[in-house]
Amino acid sequence: MKFFPTTLLIIFIVCAQVARAEENPPGKKRKSQLLKELPASINKDTAKEVTGSEAAPFKPSIQVGAIVHMFAGAEQDGFGSPSAATAARDWSKSFTLYRARVLVGGQLSKKGSFFMETDLPSAIGVQLTTGNKNVKVSPILLDCQYEYDFSNAFQLVAGMQLVSNNRNGLQGAAGLMANDFTFFQYPYNLFENSALNGNFGRDLGVNARGFLAKDKLEYRLGVFTGRNTDGKAPLRTVGRLAYSFLDPDKDYYYAGTKLGNGKTFTWGAGFDTQGSYYNLSSDVFLDKPLGQAGSLTLNAAFQYMTGGTDTLSKYSFARKIPRQTVQFLELGYYFKEPKLQPWVRFENQHIISEQAQTSGLPTYDFDQNNSSYVVGGGLNYFFNGTGTNLRLSYTTRSYDIKESTGYANKTFGQVWLQVQFFIF
Repeated sequence: MKFFPTTLLIIFIVCAQVARAEENPPGKKRKSQLLKELPASINKDTAKEVTGSEAAPFKPSIQVGAIVHMFAGAEQDGFGSPSAATAARDWSKSFTLYRARVLVGGQLSKKGSFFMETDLPSAIGVQLTTGNKNVKVSPILLDCQYEYDFSNAFQLVAGMQLVSNNRNGLQGAAGLMANDFTFFQYPYNLFENSALNGNFGRDLGVNARGFLAKDKLEYRLGVFTGRNTDGKAPLRTVGRLAYSFLDPDKDYYYAGTKLGNGKTFTWGAGFDTQGSYYNLSSDVFLDKPLGQAGSLTLNAAFQYMTGGTDTLSKYSFARKIPRQTVQFLELGYYFKEPKLQPWVRFENQHIISEQAQTSGLPTYDFDQNNSSYVVGGGLNYFFNGTGTNLRLSYTTRSYDIKESTGYANKTFGQVWLQVQFFIF
């Protein structure tokens, strides 16, 4: 599965022609939107409307905001890595500043906008390998992107941005339902030393996006740097189609829950490929009122990925991304009167490696050592929607660990009491 720049150019031209065919009819108002962390269905769009000869002279505008996640937590040794476990009952405890982001966005012209966001490269309050507490952290640039809105059917976003072929990987941090992102939705695009050289799920590139069929059908197609050790590697190509059966789902950063605002039922499918690596995915999202008490949220996804078996190419992913399937499910119910939302989550990363991917280790042992699953749940209280909320969660992660008598399944736990505040 390969897409070349010429093919992408042709696709962009076709989309532009479709865009012309779907231009708003005369007299219909059109709204410009800034790129936002918070789903548009929850926050009102503050952009001004402009119509024909009545429009006032355009003036650039700017917005500044912040999102913070901080928690009191306890984590059992071995939760992040079984090799770190010294005793089954040992727990580490901490107060942690997990996210502290500054957001800046602005409307530069009637059709052009930008978005920038900083973050902490590592959490404040955790213990370093030196035995000291991490208290001094210089912020990093997380997002830096420019969007030009040709029409409703064709927009281009260029710069550092979230890259994923599935919904959870394209969610905004402010709109999560669970306490954090999933463990396995983009494990190879998280850090600079990950297989795809990511930046917390971001990458540099150009992404086309648009809506067709009365805003029911969304497409995304982009090219990104991906893994690039010598400047000559093939580009990473990522695409996604999503169809909304109920209300249009037009958020740039998808919502993990909409708290019953509207009726959303969206199915999506996508691909992610570079060199010998490819990832195929499908996901479904449902958020709608259910009964008088509140609303139901369901988010599920399935992925199949592999780095291939070519070990000779210098752009090979064979020993970086083993063949695997990933399953994900979140289910929650929002009670609108008490503003409470209980939720549960299940994730599974099932490694089914090929011999060329294991560096000589038997595939059975490699698969056992690298597979794990996560089960968790929690209770959210929303002081002010997704602007300010409190989340209590308990999560377990289970591994198969080799012992003298064979492999034994062991489970490690994590508890968080997290507060979020967000404004933009």
